[in-house]
Amino acid sequence: METDPQAFRCGRQELRVFGLVGKRWTLPILAALLHGPARFSEVGRAVPGLSERVMSERLQELCEAGLVERQVEAGPPVSTWYRLTPLGEHLRPAVESLLRAAAALPEPPVSQRP
Repeated sequence: METDPQAFRCGRQELRVFGLVGKRWTLPILAALLHGPARFSEVGRAVPGLSERVMSERLQELCEAGLVERQVEAGPPVSTWYRLTPLGEHLRPAVESLLRAAAALPEPPVSQRP
């Protein structure tokens, strides 16, 4: 079977998106936001093992890319919420597809679990 090497070519925009979502912890954060707005602490609880520092960096990157919106509500107490933007919603089918694939994978043997 022959393939056409020109059938797909990563352009600048594709590489930008792939680079962003390919960073460690970005997809789990996006998955946590699929269910609606969430506080910083709620995102952290939804993604075990994610440090606050890295979560803050990834959320900032997602906000700068226009995929996530940060909303601060005056308090007391002050609360910060994150949610997918309409642009971020474009990633929903891809993230949901990855979640379905993860659910379909067999459990690794106990000796190979982290």
